Amino acid sequence: MAAEPGTEPGPPDGVRELADAVRTLACLWSRAPRRVSPRLSPLQLRVLEVTEAGPPLNMTGLAEALCTTSPAASRLCDRLEAAGLLDRLAHPDNRREILLTLTPAGRALLAEVADRRERDLGEVLGAMPEERRGDLARGLRAFREAYAALRPRA
Repeated sequence: MAAEPGTEPGPPDGVRELADAVRTLACLWSRAPRRVSPRLSPLQLRVLEVTEAGPPLNMTGLAEALCTTSPAASRLCDRLEAAGLLDRLAHPDNRREILLTLTPAGRALLAEVADRRERDLGEVLGAMPEERRGDLARGLRAFREAYAALRPRA
């Protein structure tokens, strides 16, 4: 149905349902870091994920990745280092610069979080009828393709 002249059209069909599904998925996704030991805040988990994802970072690079300040990032690293999940090492070419690396315990904790998330997702998907899982997979694929087509190229 067309919008009346002078009014904004409503959201496309499915927007509210998708928003509800994203909230549900975010709730399910955020459970795993709270069920590992040591328990992680979302920001602490993000530090570990960013540190694992790429080449070794210094504190400035981490702060930029987290969209925060270097002192705030440093305090997060203090806690993670005290928990044995993160190490700060002197840069081999610049002893004044500190590089961040995960400890074996930090890597194991990230693996445990990932495993818990997969099990939680599997439990929910397992409760869905098989044909609905196929519908979901096709819908998610179409969503990713539409997003890729719309997002600006860097």
